[in-house]
Amino acid sequence: MKMPEPDAGVIARRDEIIATMREIVPGEGVIVDEDELRVYECDALSAYRQLPLIVVLPETVEQISRILRYCDATGVKVVPRGAGTSLSGGALPVADGITLALGKFNKILEIDWDNRCVVTQPGVTNARLTEAVQHRGFYYAPDPSSQIACSIGGNVAENAGGVHSLKYGLTANNLLGLQMVMMNGEVVRFGGRHLDSEAYDLLGLATGSEGLLGVITEITVRIVQKPENTRALLIGFPSNESAGECVAAVIAAGIIPAGMEMMDKLATKAAEAFAHAGYPLDVEAILIVELDGPQAEVDHLIARVGEIANACGAVSVRTSQSEEERMGFWAGRKAAFPAVGRLAPDYMCMDGTIPRHRLAEVLSAIRQMTGRYGLDVANVFHAGDGNLHPLILFDANNPGELERAEDFGADILRLCVEVGGVLTGEHGVGVEKRDLMDTMFDETDLAHQERVKCAFDPKALLNPGKVFPTLHNCAELGRVHVSGGQPRFPDIPRF
Repeated sequence: MKMPEPDAGVIARRDEIIATMREIVPGEGVIVDEDELRVYECDALSAYRQLPLIVVLPETVEQISRILRYCDATGVKVVPRGAGTSLSGGALPVADGITLALGKFNKILEIDWDNRCVVTQPGVTNARLTEAVQHRGFYYAPDPSSQIACSIGGNVAENAGGVHSLKYGLTANNLLGLQMVMMNGEVVRFGGRHLDSEAYDLLGLATGSEGLLGVITEITVRIVQKPENTRALLIGFPSNESAGECVAAVIAAGIIPAGMEMMDKLATKAAEAFAHAGYPLDVEAILIVELDGPQAEVDHLIARVGEIANACGAVSVRTSQSEEERMGFWAGRKAAFPAVGRLAPDYMCMDGTIPRHRLAEVLSAIRQMTGRYGLDVANVFHAGDGNLHPLILFDANNPGELERAEDFGADILRLCVEVGGVLTGEHGVGVEKRDLMDTMFDETDLAHQERVKCAFDPKALLNPGKVFPTLHNCAELGRVHVSGGQPRFPDIPRF
């Protein structure tokens, strides 16, 4: 994996940059000591590490505006960072840039019950949004597995999903407005508290932009009312393929569950040992299917899904009889990622999305790849919307295993594209998938995407080295076609 060549001139001006940042953010808001910088040297893609030039923790929008205006004028790169839970290296620092950590933007600013929305700062965790409104029977629908730690700002940057995204949508479907600071220090607003906005959909453009277009400082999300009734089925299958067939069959029947999650045997055993959720251990795969709505509708759909599961060869079907039991079903799934961490010293969490009807085929292909690469995989999927999360197990202490895991992951992502899917469902491109972008897009596609970046950040100072696999300047992108001899990125230090 490679990153932009550091600017020696910027590094030589480190003392001047530190002095300016301390003037803008007084007190303890500027981190320069090497040991303290280590905290920020990577995100959750911890295989790659790079010390930032410095870290700055602003507390006000005005401070962020001044920081960006200074960096724009002096050519200093800026990497925005939320909670650091990105699994694609989206918050990986650069050696000649400031890491702008938004952890102090951690307040919910307003709960607007009339308009059913919450105005929040980006450093607030995902789970806190629901905690703030659940006493009135509301919740925030997107719920990534890392929701107790990940920040809502990071969710917007990566367009995060979660187990309830099948029915209620990703972050983009639950976002109403943003305040964002541009690289030149200008503060802009996209959207508002209404369901639709006038003119260009710049809100949609900013969502999932991975920190390349601006620094998000305020977010307005919609909240939804808790359903009248919610129940879940825990279904065991004799094979991954039969579970995959059930997923496709349920959706084909016109049923849209609130959530539909799948785990293979390896992931199920790890989650059960960790969370004691009551999962069956004598099956090859489990599905958790949650239905919500009026009582009569839920009862009907529970019966229909059970019939479909049995027709697909299910060996066990268990329906939650209480809220406690339903939450128990989900407890294991939510704990699957940390639970799998007990199976190997390291794992790489992949993220690709495929058409649902190709799920069984892709699962079979991944199983065949495990033999070729000599590495185990625990599969955890947002099965209902085709978002795969294969967890490739390896030991970085063994020479060559990290590289094999990377190659394995790249082959999984290429397979996703080959069957009509995409490189990412919710983790973003970052550095992890950056060099695979040309499997999905040709040079013209990528050049047009880079032009959007240039419109917001013409000097390419925001989160450089992410998403785009080659280095172009904005003048070059004035041509429709870009080809030949483009510079590549130098290597990122591996852990």
